[in-house]
Amino acid sequence: MKNTVIVVGAGPSGLSCACALAQAGVEVLVIDAQTSEQLAHPQEDGRDIAMTHMSKAILTKLGVWQCFDSQDIHPLMHAEVSTQDFLPKLLFKRRDNSREPLGFLVANHKIRQGLYQRAKSLEKIQFELGHAVEKVDTSKEAARVVLSNGQCISGPLLIAADSRFSAIRRMLGIGASMTDYGRVMLVCNMRHTKPHQNTARESFLYGKTCATLPLAEGVSSVVITVPASVSKQLNEMSDEQFNQQATAMCGGKLGGMELISKRFSYPLVGTYSNRFTAQRFALVGDAAVGMHPVTAHGYNLAVRSADTLTQFVKKALDESADIGSDKMLRNYEIRHQLLAKPIYQGTNAVVKLFTNDHPVAKIARKAALIVGNKLPGFKQSVVQRLIQTP
Repeated sequence: MKNTVIVVGAGPSGLSCACALAQAGVEVLVIDAQTSEQLAHPQEDGRDIAMTHMSKAILTKLGVWQCFDSQDIHPLMHAEVSTQDFLPKLLFKRRDNSREPLGFLVANHKIRQGLYQRAKSLEKIQFELGHAVEKVDTSKEAARVVLSNGQCISGPLLIAADSRFSAIRRMLGIGASMTDYGRVMLVCNMRHTKPHQNTARESFLYGKTCATLPLAEGVSSVVITVPASVSKQLNEMSDEQFNQQATAMCGGKLGGMELISKRFSYPLVGTYSNRFTAQRFALVGDAAVGMHPVTAHGYNLAVRSADTLTQFVKKALDESADIGSDKMLRNYEIRHQLLAKPIYQGTNAVVKLFTNDHPVAKIARKAALIVGNKLPGFKQSVVQRLIQTP
């Protein structure tokens, strides 16, 4: 294991990073408390992930995208943003090629399944599953982890991809700025009578937000963001009562709606790590930056962090240099912070403006929609970010 990079966390971020490193020629050991059976057959969790063309290109290069069943990939052709009591909407669509999508929607558990399937097929990736990490330390010579079964593993580089509440980050004394948004995200799948036209809709209502993400024909993922007390009420409703509430929240745009899945709830907390690296240590994915889902940057940013770190590791490898050196890690940290910080701060600004029901904020967000529609190039610049490729 002397030259093996250790990745803690076999979620989407950790497996993306492991696949990228393995394809770059690096030996990787993935550690996770889950079992192989749990990773191979992840439970549905209600979340559907919007992915950009950049993410698709990176995952295709890694051989991961090919693991997704075509019927599980849903094209996102248009995106619409609206606010209550205001008719004008922000509509994002492609002008260069109206037949091509803005992005793609894939269920989170399908992403996890595809990533694990690909990782298992790569000879350079090994797994140590069913055991949690109990201790971590790093030195100039190596990074070391001790597992719950007493096993001690060392390598030239340790990567944490163990969620926005990363235990490994805390073990190494790295803090993070956390933003509790004071809201709970309720997600479910619903069938509806009107076509969704492959359009994602985000409606900022007073006291709540309702988003619909187009899946199969006549089916959408519904994402309702409300205070915890309201989330509890929505979860306790009968299916019939919930159907009526969801239909009303969506303004009847999708017609009558019928629940076809369980309802899942997630408290919304954003995190931004104070540092992305330490001695022989790097953070990727949510462990580095945990995003609010409103701008759909979460997994896309995670893929970019894995890709960026791998680029610098490969450069060191090609130069026969230390793949866990301070120089390599600093280069990664600078590059990823330049990408992540504006996105994180911008997302928080959007959340603050569009979820504040103060009269001044209501006027401000209506003005923001007007400016967004009138400002030359604004909508196309957003679209360009979605469709850009490496």
